[in-house]
Amino acid sequence: ERLKKEWVETQQKMKEEKLEVTYSYWDGSGHRRSIQISKGTSIGKFLEAVRVNISSDFHELRTASSDGLLYIKEDLIIPHQYTFYDLIASKARGKSGPLFHFDVHDDVRLTNDSRVEKDESHPGKIVERHWYERNKHIFPASRWEVYDPSVERGTYTIHGGEVNAAEK
Repeated sequence: ERLKKEWVETQQKMKEEKLEVTYSYWDGSGHRRSIQISKGTSIGKFLEAVRVNISSDFHELRTASSDGLLYIKEDLIIPHQYTFYDLIASKARGKSGPLFHFDVHDDVRLTNDSRVEKDESHPGKIVERHWYERNKHIFPASRWEVYDPSVERGTYTIHGGEVNAAEK
């Protein structure tokens, strides 16, 4: 019982840790920003915080709700009920990189082999749902699909050593 209580307290402390998330509001072109949230924040609450944060620059977001926004990370649409902690704890994997890295660097992949990637990721995109519905047949939205944690994303290589995504 004591160990269970310690484990729950540890998990709660981890969920309260701050995390800086780099994202790009996507309306056909990217507008990169970052925001600081706690790891336990749900995607829905994150989208609302972003909407409030950038609505002064993007007037169309003033009347939008967070339900009308989507968060796309590594070509996967992350449902609103997941938390950042869920993605980090499960070391979730997207189509083109890890879902649990939110720090962003310019060079994501090594130049010669797309199966080899650095331990970095792309900024997540935030789009309006109606923009996605109008453009889902056009790249990049044509690649996006809803995140399903039961889908195995296979193996990939980081810095020259092959890693099974399930083991990482």
